[in-house]
Amino acid sequence: MKDKIQPTHLARRAVVYLRQSTFRQVHDNHESTVRQYALGRRALALGWPPERVQIVDEDLGRSGTTTQGRSGFQRLVEDVVEGRVGAIFALEVSRLSRSSADWHRLLELCSLTDVVLLDEERVYAPDDPDDRTLLGFKGTMSEAEERWMHFRLLGARVGKAQRGELHVTPATGYVWEAANARFQMDPDERVRHAIQLVFERFRIAGSAHGVLMYLERERFPMPAYDKSKGQVCWGAPSFGHILDILHNPIYAGAYVYGRHLSRMRLVNGTVRRRTTRVPESEWKACLRDHHPAYISWEEFEANQRKLRENRANASPGAAREGSALLQGLAVCGRCGRRMSPEYHPSRAGSIEYLCQSLTVRSSTGHRCWTVSGRAIDDAVAQIFLEAMDIPDIELSLAVARETERQAQALARQWALRHERLAYEARLAERRYKAVDPDNRVIARTLEREWNDKLKELEQLETDYQAAQRAHKLDLSEADRALILSLARDLPQVWSAPSTTHAERKNLLRILVKEVVLTPIETPARSTRIQVVWKTGAVTEVTVPRPRNRTPMEARPEVVERLRVLVAEGKSDAEIADDLNHRGLRTLHDRAWTWSSVYFTRASVAIKRTPAQCGRRRPSPLRRSDGLYSIRGIAAELGVTVAAVQSWVNRGRLRSRVGGGAGRARWFELDQATVLRLKKSPEARSGRPPPRGRPHARGSSRRKGAS
Repeated sequence: MKDKIQPTHLARRAVVYLRQSTFRQVHDNHESTVRQYALGRRALALGWPPERVQIVDEDLGRSGTTTQGRSGFQRLVEDVVEGRVGAIFALEVSRLSRSSADWHRLLELCSLTDVVLLDEERVYAPDDPDDRTLLGFKGTMSEAEERWMHFRLLGARVGKAQRGELHVTPATGYVWEAANARFQMDPDERVRHAIQLVFERFRIAGSAHGVLMYLERERFPMPAYDKSKGQVCWGAPSFGHILDILHNPIYAGAYVYGRHLSRMRLVNGTVRRRTTRVPESEWKACLRDHHPAYISWEEFEANQRKLRENRANASPGAAREGSALLQGLAVCGRCGRRMSPEYHPSRAGSIEYLCQSLTVRSSTGHRCWTVSGRAIDDAVAQIFLEAMDIPDIELSLAVARETERQAQALARQWALRHERLAYEARLAERRYKAVDPDNRVIARTLEREWNDKLKELEQLETDYQAAQRAHKLDLSEADRALILSLARDLPQVWSAPSTTHAERKNLLRILVKEVVLTPIETPARSTRIQVVWKTGAVTEVTVPRPRNRTPMEARPEVVERLRVLVAEGKSDAEIADDLNHRGLRTLHDRAWTWSSVYFTRASVAIKRTPAQCGRRRPSPLRRSDGLYSIRGIAAELGVTVAAVQSWVNRGRLRSRVGGGAGRARWFELDQATVLRLKKSPEARSGRPPPRGRPHARGSSRRKGAS
C-alpha cells in the first residue's frame, strides 16, 4: 500500500474531505463524523507532517448529487488542478460525489496531476488501470445506491400517503392533528371565514381576478401559512394565493399526495429544479371524504373547469367589463369558431363581432366575416328578458335572502377582525401592566406595542364605518323594500345605470350556453341569431344586417358637383374645400376631406382622365385678394415649407381664411407680421426647430446621425 505513496505525494498537501448529505445526519449520525475526522490521524501515520494535513469540512450537510453549493469540493478541485494536493482522504467514494460525471472528472484530474486517493482500508492510484477500473465501479455503485435509497424512501412515503397518514404541510384553513393523523379545520374562526369567503366570491364572480378585486375593494386581509414561523400570518391578498386556494383539493375534503413533480432541468446553461403540475389521473394518492371540507368535490371539479375555461380561447371565459353582451358566447355559424368582440374608440358605443377562422379565410387574407353587434345584443337581451318569467314572489324572496346573507357575511368578517384586534390590544395591555416599572427598557417596548395595537383597532373601526356607508352592510327597511321591487322588475334592473356590463353578462350566462350568428345574403341581407339555452332548446330570430355606410355614399347634388369639379381638373383637396364652402355634408353629417372625396368618387365611378392622374397641381403662391398660401409665405421669406408649418402649429402665424378638415389655409402678410417672423430662429436657419428634447451635451441631432 505504501509503495503507491511516493515522496512527491508527501511533499504536497494531504486533504481530508468530509461530507454528509443533510444537517440532520450531522446532528444524529455522530459516528460517521468522528470516523471522517479520524482520517487526519491516518494521514499523519502515513508520513504527512501536521502542517500539510488539511481538513475540509465546510460541506457537512450538503448533498453529493451535484457540485453546486459545495464550496469545499470546488476548492479541492482547484487545488488539484494547481498541483498543490498529493493525496485525498475520504471515508468512501460517496463522500466525494454521488454523480458519475463529477466523480470521473475528478479521477481524470487526479490521474493527470499524480494525486492518490485513500479511504480507511487502501490506497488508490488513478493512473493505474486496475485502480482506475475499481474506482470507476465504486463511483457507479455510489450513484446507483443514491437512487435506490431515494426509491425506497419514496415508496415508504407513498405507502403512508395512500393510507392518509403521511404528515404534509397543512394548507391555510387546516391544522394537522397528529393523534388521529388527519386534517382538522383551523380553530381560528377568522381564518375559516376568510377561506369560505374566497369560494363564495368565486361562485359570484366566476374568476380568480374577480375574487381578488373584491378583496382589495373591501380591504380584507388573507391568511397564509408561513413555514419559517410555523404559524398563520395575515397580509394583503394576492392573485397567486387565491389561485392556490381554488386549485387545492384539500378544501374539498380530499387527502392528495403527488400533485406536483419536481425535476432537474437545464435552463439557459444552468441546472435548475422545475416543478410541474401532474394530472389528476397520475396522483400518487387521492382519498376523498378524508377530513372536513369547505366545498364539495363536485364544486371543486366545477371550479377547475371554470378556471380552465377562463384561460382557453375556445371557451366563454369569465365575464369582463366590456360592453359586448355576447363576449365569450358568440359562435360563428359558418365555421363554428368562437367570435371575438371588437371595440372602436373613435365611434362611441360601436361593437363588432368578428370571426378570423383560418379554415375559411380567403387567399386575400380577409376575415371570415364581421357583423355589427349593437342590434344583435339588443335582440338577445330581449329574448332573455322574455324568457325570465319567474313568479314574482318566489324570485323576490330569493333575492332578498341572498342579499341578506351576503350582507351578514360581510358584517361577520368585520366582526371577527374587530374581535381579534381587540384581543391583541387587551393582551398587549396586560403585558405592559405586568412588567416591573423599574425596568424602563422593557416597559417602553411593551408600551409602544400597546399603542400600535390601539391604533390598528381605531383604524379598523374607521374602515368599518366607511364600508358601512359605501356598501350597506346593515340593510334598512327601505333597502329591503327597494330590493323586492327591483326583483319583481328584471328589465328595470337590466337597464339600470348601476348594473355593470359584467353583471348583465353573468345574468345572461345563467340560462344561455352560446349564441350562433350566421350571415344571410338572400332574399335580404340579415343575421340569423340562434340562442342555445342550457337546457338544449334553441330560440331563433333574424335581424337586418345593414350595409357598411361610409362617406362613399352621397346625395345626388353632391355626385353632380363632383362630376363638374373633376371635369375642371380640381384636386380632391380642392373639391373638398369647394363642397365645404357650399355647405354640403357627408351622410354622417361631417365635413368633406380629400380622402372622403376620393372614396366617394370611387364608389360612384367618377374617374379622372390619364392627364388628370398626374401630379396634383399645387396651390397658388398668392390669391387675387392678396392672401398667401403656406408655399407663398415660404417663398416670400426664404424659408422651408416645414418652417412655415411650424409657425402655424405653434400659433405664431394664424390663417385668415380656411383651415379645418379639407380646407386650404390662406394668410395675410403685413409689415409687422413679416418683421416678427424674420426674427424667429426658423427664419435665421431656414429650417424648423428639431422635435423632442436635445441630448444632454446640447446636440439636437438624432441618435446615429453623423
